[in-house]
Parts: sequence; structure tokens; C-alpha cells
Amino acid sequence: MTESRFPLDGRLPDMLRSGKPLRGLFNGLPSPAIVEMCAYAGFDFIILDNEHGSADLGVTEHMLRAARAAGIASVVRCFEHDLPRILDMGAGAVQVPMVESVEQARRLVSLVRYPPLGRRGSAFSTRAAGYGAFGGAGHTQRSNDGIAFIAMIETPEAIAVAAEIAAVDGVDAVFIGPNDLAHAMGHGSDWTAAPVQHAIEQGLKAIASAGKCPGIIALTPADEEKYGAFGARYFANVSTSIITRALAQAACAGRDAQLRY
Repeated sequence: MTESRFPLDGRLPDMLRSGKPLRGLFNGLPSPAIVEMCAYAGFDFIILDNEHGSADLGVTEHMLRAARAAGIASVVRCFEHDLPRILDMGAGAVQVPMVESVEQARRLVSLVRYPPLGRRGSAFSTRAAGYGAFGGAGHTQRSNDGIAFIAMIETPEAIAVAAEIAAVDGVDAVFIGPNDLAHAMGHGSDWTAAPVQHAIEQGLKAIASAGKCPGIIALTPADEEKYGAFGARYFANVSTSIITRALAQAACAGRDAQLRY
């Protein structure tokens, strides 16, 4: 059986361990077409945003199908209580917000892994197992080897223990959420404030020192260069920001053209 036949895309753990920069984006739009466009544009991964996005679970499953068909690695940002169903839909990785302690990270890892590595409930009738076509021990092994767990740290308390969270066995990457971090530090949504940037630097360096992949939002090449110097390799833009900016540029260009004529 070729790897491409399996519904589960198991590439992301190796990608996160590769040492190479990875570029992707958060997408909260409930659209498989957007997923395909991101793949064809050349992004390495897409994060389906089930924390702030509007997709229900059925649409999320369709977006995972689109990602697999188009060849882009899929991550789903979701809450702990959604992990069982998101995993059974065939997500290649899960990214859980507001991880603040080693104990929480260990619990979440255990929910992602099948026994004996964890305590994920087993069912082979799901999309991830090919509705039974690829179930059994093979699916269990593929899942334990091929599903990445990414912890999001978004508070000063989490930054203080970033290295310890990253060091947890089964944590593949740690992603710093700068906006929530800025709010938690009393700077509103200004994550460019010097104390917030210092905390981000501290966190990224700590994650890298633990031998795991550090992640961060990077909206520009300058962001990638800045945070890359601190060890970041898992860079995420935001689909709605890119689309809105492109639409605004097109609208302005149209108005400018009308003025010329």
C-alpha cells in the first residue's frame, strides 16, 4: 500500500524535525477551495482554525480531504474536548491553545497517542482508518508515528516553562501565540511592545534549546528573519489577512484606474 493511499498524512512530524523553515497559514474560513488554493500556492502546511474559525466538524472533514488530495500537510487548531473526533477525521496534526504547564502537555499528548503510548480511544470505522480499510495495528502505528502534537503557549506563565513543555515526550512543536500573550501581559493587542517581544524571544530560544520546533505568527519576511534568528522554523501567516490585503490593493488599483480615465 503506497503512503499516498492512506487518508492520514503522516509527514508533519518529520517536517518539524527537519530543521528547515516551514511556511503555512491559519485558515478560519469554512472552505475546501481555500485549502486547495493554499496547497497550489506552495505553502507547506495549513492550520484549520477550529478555535476562532466558523467551520463545523463536517466541513472540517471536507477540508482535511482537500488538504490530502492537494498535497498540503494539515493541522487542526482545536480545543481538548474536540481531539477525539478531529483525530478520527484524519488530521495530520493537532494544535491546542493555551497550554500552560508540563502536566497539561503530558495529558494532551496522551489523548493524541494510542496505547501503549497514550490513552486515545480506538475506532477503525473512521476516515482516518479508511473506514476500516486501513484499520488495525497498521493504523495504530501510523497514527502514533505520524500525527504531530503542537502546543500553543500564550501567557507569561507558559513562557516561563516553555523549555519544560517543549521537552515533554510527544510534543513535536511549540507555537507562541503573540496576540494572546500581549493581552495577558497587559499590552492589549500590541505584540510589538518591547516586553512582549522579549518574552517571545525568551520562549523561542527556550523551545529550540529543548530540541523541539519553535513556531510563531510571521506576517512578513521581516518577521520570519527576526524570529528565525531566535530559532523559529514553523511560521504561520493568516489567510484572511492575505485575502483582505489583496482585495484592498485591487480595490485601490481599480479606483486609481478610474481616475486616470
